[in-house]
This record gives sequence, C-alpha cells and structure tokens, in this order.
Amino acid sequence: MDDFAYSRPGRAETALRLAARPGTRFIAGGTDVLNLMRDGVERADHLVDINALPLDGVRETPAGIELGALSRMSDVAAHPAVRRRLPVLVQALLGGASPQVRNMASLGGNLLQRTRCWYFRDASMPCNKRSPGSGCPAIEGRNRWHAILGGSEHCIAVHPSDLAVALTALEATVHTLHAEGPRRVPMAGFYLPPGDAPDRETVLRPGELITRIDVPGTPPAAGSRYLKVRDRAAFGFAVVSVAALVRLAADGEVAQASLAFGGVAPLPWRSPAAEQALIGRPLGPASVRAAGLALVREARPRADNAFKVELVQRALAEVLEQFARGAG
Repeated sequence: MDDFAYSRPGRAETALRLAARPGTRFIAGGTDVLNLMRDGVERADHLVDINALPLDGVRETPAGIELGALSRMSDVAAHPAVRRRLPVLVQALLGGASPQVRNMASLGGNLLQRTRCWYFRDASMPCNKRSPGSGCPAIEGRNRWHAILGGSEHCIAVHPSDLAVALTALEATVHTLHAEGPRRVPMAGFYLPPGDAPDRETVLRPGELITRIDVPGTPPAAGSRYLKVRDRAAFGFAVVSVAALVRLAADGEVAQASLAFGGVAPLPWRSPAAEQALIGRPLGPASVRAAGLALVREARPRADNAFKVELVQRALAEVLEQFARGAG
C-alpha cells in the first residue's frame, strides 16, 4: 500500500474543504476501501476520516425513517422502528457481510462499495471500471457472477450492495453535502449504468459526502421482504436477490408493487414491467409467471451466467408466494 495522509475533522465544513483536494477521499468503516488500496486496485493520497461528524443515528418521523449515513449496519438492523416498519431493510442488512463487518460498515460506505468482479479486484488484469479503455475480460471470460441485465459492451460487473437493492424498492432518497451545497438524490437516479464510462458508478461529484438516507414508511413497507440467493450462507454476495413491497387489495388483487433485484445488473435493478404484470391481478401462478417473464425479457446472459435467467424468476416467485400465503 502506498503512503497516504490522514485527517479526522470534527466539522463537515472542514471535511469538505479537505476533500476538495485531488487524490483525497472519505473513509468511514474502511471495510472496502482499505482492502482496495492494499491490493493496489485504488489509491488515495489523503484519507479523510468522517467518523467524528454527527452523521449517525436513526430517527423515526411521520413520513418514515431517517438513517444517518454513518450509522452502522448492525445498529440499524437492530433498531426497533426499523424492524417494525421496514422488514425488507432489516433482512437485507442482516444478509450482507459477516457480523464483524456489519459492526464496522456504515450505511453510506455500503452504498458506495465497489463491485466484487474478480477482474476489477485483480490489479494485474485489464478492466474498464478500474482503467478506462483497457477492456472488459469478463464479457468473454469467467462471468458467472456478472450481469444479465443493464450491462454494456464495456462492463457487465454487478453492484454488490444488498442494502442498495432494498432502498431502491423502498424508493429512498439519499441526502448529500458538497462545497456547492446540499442536495437530495432519489435512489432511482443515484447509480449510473455502465454505458461507455463504467468507471463512474454514481452521480456523486468529487468531494461530495452522503449525510443521510430517508426511507418512506408507506404501508407496503411494513409487509416487505428480501430474499438473497448465494453460494454460501456466511459472508456471501448475492448470486441473485429480490426486494419486494406488495400491497394486496381486499379482493386479493395486487394494488401496489415495488420490485428491485440484485446480482443481475451493474446497479440495483428496478423492473416496472414486472410490477405492472402484477398490478390489478390476483397474486397467483399466472401473474407471478408473467412478472418473471417481464423481468427477464431483455436479459442478455453470457456463457457462465445463463442460469441466472431462471434463478431470478424462481427467487421472485418464492417471494411473491410468501405474500400470497400471507407471510409477507
């Protein structure tokens, strides 16, 4: 690992001023960035530790839940208001990483973690995400974990965050702070598709800091679910995952649906087509099958990951059948 400077400011203004310098980046739990620096995948001349900033905590409001960006994953998953109002978020948090990592990792850091693509994580390999213009060996190489939706000819890496998938289904809003002022970014617009610039993954500007995440506490959120399919139960990243909010009308028809998927795209994947296949219909085998087919209609599987086309449909069906049985 290269040498770097280190600061731990106590004021947001100071942190933003330091972050304006080239080669500077924020660090909170450090569970991802330090590994990337150690492996030579990323480098920074100056790390700005933001843990002294007052950006943690969970606050319940009439509109929903406000989550401080420095809140630790384990603390949020254990919070009574989150457990009562946002089960999909709790399930996603507890399904991510190991207990030790969850005790250290911040919510903001989790949203910004980098892909687990083995070509990206190996500094000796070409990778458009790490070194723009060098190529994407995953397209013709080992691509079992890679995207079947939303990729491009330049990148098919998937986003690794379980939390981001749940927050996408919940239609959360990310609050940020920059030298030019604060702003609010809906989760639907926070991540960028790879296109021809896969090295740019979010809309954050250099030196922009995530301060909190607002999650609306709508009625379907209380009956939401998250399902993660992975190779191993402990510290495994999603092969595919499903976050679902479904509200059934009195006659059993689907009145509202919000579906987001992980492990299948370079960003948390929302599927309006799958949602529309459910709305206004009874939640039964026919509508569930229609939703699954709508989800994968534009899938572009590769040699090693074609199994994901069926697997993600099966995962969606499992979650929706739980709602139909009244287990949501």
